[in-house]
Amino acid sequence: MSTNEIADCVRRTLNRYFRDLDGEAPCAIYDMVLKNVEQSMLETVMRHAGGNQTIAAEMLGI
Repeated sequence: MSTNEIADCVRRTLNRYFRDLDGEAPCAIYDMVLKNVEQSMLETVMRHAGGNQTIAAEMLGI
């Protein structure tokens, strides 16, 4: 999967979010996206790192 595919996935999800609002005003989209993406990313990376935080940090570039 390329970074473009990840961006496309985010776009599709946000478009669905706006569609599902059905006229309601969106609220705190930036925070919502960051919290959801960050949590999913950390869980996935930790799983692929076998629970090793040092390896996970290296994978994340932090």
